[in-house]
Amino acid sequence: MDKLGSAKYFTKLDVHWGYNNVCIKKDDEWKAVFRTNRRLFEPTVMFFGLTNSPATFQWMMNDIFKDLIATGKVTVYLDDILIFSKTLEEHWKITCHVLELLRKHKLFLKAEKCEFEVLETEYLGVIISEGSICMDPIKLAGIEEWPAPTKKKELQSFLGFANFYRRFIKGYSDIVRSMTHLTGKEVWTWGTAQQMVFQRLKNQFAIDVILCIPTEKGQFRVEADASEGAIGAVLSQEQDRKWRPVAFLSKALTTMERNYKIYDKELLAIMLTLDEWRHYLMGAAVDFEIWTDHQNLQYFRKPQKLNRRQARWVTELAEYHFTLHHKPGASNKKADLLSRRADHPQGQDDNNEITVLSPEHFRAMTPRKMCPAYHVYIYTKSPYQALVIAIIPCI
Repeated sequence: MDKLGSAKYFTKLDVHWGYNNVCIKKDDEWKAVFRTNRRLFEPTVMFFGLTNSPATFQWMMNDIFKDLIATGKVTVYLDDILIFSKTLEEHWKITCHVLELLRKHKLFLKAEKCEFEVLETEYLGVIISEGSICMDPIKLAGIEEWPAPTKKKELQSFLGFANFYRRFIKGYSDIVRSMTHLTGKEVWTWGTAQQMVFQRLKNQFAIDVILCIPTEKGQFRVEADASEGAIGAVLSQEQDRKWRPVAFLSKALTTMERNYKIYDKELLAIMLTLDEWRHYLMGAAVDFEIWTDHQNLQYFRKPQKLNRRQARWVTELAEYHFTLHHKPGASNKKADLLSRRADHPQGQDDNNEITVLSPEHFRAMTPRKMCPAYHVYIYTKSPYQALVIAIIPCI
């Protein structure tokens, strides 16, 4: 979906017969044999239910349309082909090329499922249009009448449906946490608390959330937050002088992570967020912003004593170019300090203190007697003292 960019026109094609378009290699038909009440049959083409059918069919489609996919104007998911462009002239040209390839490889289309040159279309369960993406109202039509689950399988079915749209729901993991526990080995107990959470999640689907499709130029903003049991974040981008949501992230913390101190939990929220949206933020045209309600995080770049985990995170953060901002007046309930549980040891060296030096203490140089393909990173205490700490090849 991120490839769509600012595309305005869309064409959706549906390939007829799907997996049946892939022939099974001669003399290998016996490997896919199936039994009926009459006798055994050996298929000559791949079919639905065969383990390798999806991967093989996807590989075939990618190979056929590889040149068009590389242009960033066509995307293919199994039997669904989507063509998108900014102008009609370009759209006609690409569509004709796609149809020529389909004819060449003898692939047919389902006419009733195809749409040509539309401004809005449904693709892979969501509605896409110029610069935006939202939930499909047809799929959400019956969510209000969805009955409360009476057993684990019914709850798993509901959560499976809801999980597909989690990117549209802010704080998803925090909302469903009390219901998720019931899908495990715990005894089934559906009370008032679970019913309230169930209704709250259904209400979230009624909110018309529209996510924007990111562009290459706008600045990104990350708002990360951590509560006692989950982390949540919002990725936004500045478009037309307005901050528009791109995606929501919500993740439940593990038992060990829930015992982190509040500083570590807030920093963990940032790390998980950057890892999730790395493809947006790494190498962004403009330095992105990180907003947090924990003021002490503003000092993490200064020389200080950190434990091993914090030092590792600070090292990973050095890969990104961003500015950190404090958002006062946090409204979420936070734990001040959480003691570590004895049954989740961190290792005897986990809390050893490490001094992390700020970036201004480092400079890169190429020594005279060394190949210029290498950089030597030097830590300087004074103009007369220097310590070589790393020799790294240039890439």
